[in-house]
Amino acid sequence: MTLPPIIAALKKHKAGVILITLQIALTLAIVCNAVFVIGQRVATVQRPTGMDEQNLFVIQQMFVNAPSGNGAAAVEQRYAMIQGDLATLRGLPDVESAAAISSLPLVQSSNNGGVDLKPNQSNSTARSTFYSVGEQAIHTLGLRLIAGRNFTAGEITHDVHGGDYEPPVTIVTKALGDKLFPAGDALGKTVYFNGGATPTTIIGIVARMQTPNIGFGNDYTWNSVLLPTFPNDSYTRTAVRAKPGRMAEAMREAHKALLAADPMRVLAGFGGLLGIQPFSEIRAKAYRADVGMAILMGVICVILLCVTGAGIVGLTSFWVGQRRKQIGIRRALGATRTDILRYFQTENLLIAGAGVVLGAILAVGLNLWMMKQFQMDRMSLAYVAVGIVALLALGQGAVFAPARRASRVSPVEATRSV
Repeated sequence: MTLPPIIAALKKHKAGVILITLQIALTLAIVCNAVFVIGQRVATVQRPTGMDEQNLFVIQQMFVNAPSGNGAAAVEQRYAMIQGDLATLRGLPDVESAAAISSLPLVQSSNNGGVDLKPNQSNSTARSTFYSVGEQAIHTLGLRLIAGRNFTAGEITHDVHGGDYEPPVTIVTKALGDKLFPAGDALGKTVYFNGGATPTTIIGIVARMQTPNIGFGNDYTWNSVLLPTFPNDSYTRTAVRAKPGRMAEAMREAHKALLAADPMRVLAGFGGLLGIQPFSEIRAKAYRADVGMAILMGVICVILLCVTGAGIVGLTSFWVGQRRKQIGIRRALGATRTDILRYFQTENLLIAGAGVVLGAILAVGLNLWMMKQFQMDRMSLAYVAVGIVALLALGQGAVFAPARRASRVSPVEATRSV
């Protein structure tokens, strides 16, 4: 089977050829970029926070009878109330440990700022999230301390709402440490916060702790700072680590014990978190939009591929109906069924080939546009290569049924009038 007769036949059906070529090109461009975005979303949803998520739950509440203000008496009274809750929680049979913390990964409530290498630095070296934590925070969250030491009880101070504290020691994530000190020697080094002049020494490094902000394009996802400043406010957030396999029981015990200790509290939080919640629900809520986006794009990809396949089937079937007499003549002249089948498959391969070449150009162009408009990453050309193979395979699969019907046309068709 030579190409000139096939090309000559395609020239007689320019409209159909152009339409299918454009459909294949647009499908390739959209599907490649959609699959790339889906891959990014899935990777985002699956990334670990660095905590023991399986056994972690969070309590957010408001003390109705807590004193307001930052006076010494008010601070001490709130501190006593929070410490009372922590003692109650730690005494429960199914609780491993509990700690007060200002925020948590994925909760969309954060205190962000700059980390500097020099005092009074105008432009920060790195951007980070600051977590104010009480004692037992590292153990409760399940963070892995890979260098240095934990805070001592004497290093924990009060973090009053609205206060501006620069403690003498801090613990940072490995990602932030490597950002600040690329040589990997962050432990023991001095840093400064938010353009300040008070030195802070890095006494410990944890392997990983994600920031609360999961916004698309966030470039400081793993830059976290732990400050030994006990959260002191009438609104509290407490991380509780249940014993393995005892999450449900620990949550029920915590709810009952806290209300028994002080009925004058509201076990309801802000930012979409209510009362006592397992961290798995926090993760699900945080990534709900990403999961929805991935599902929507997946459905769009399937629809586009189905429509493209259906278009190829329909156009080829139409051409087969138009060419029955020509096919019959070829059969009468000695063409086998395999020859007819190969003819239509080759014809489709030429159309699909032109479509994927144009589609590859459109796919790269679309990705460059989205990089500029939405701060997306550059798409690997592997997505385009796989897309090309998939579209060519789809075309061959779609054309097979009508091409097979064409191969069954009897030579007697040549004797019939059109």
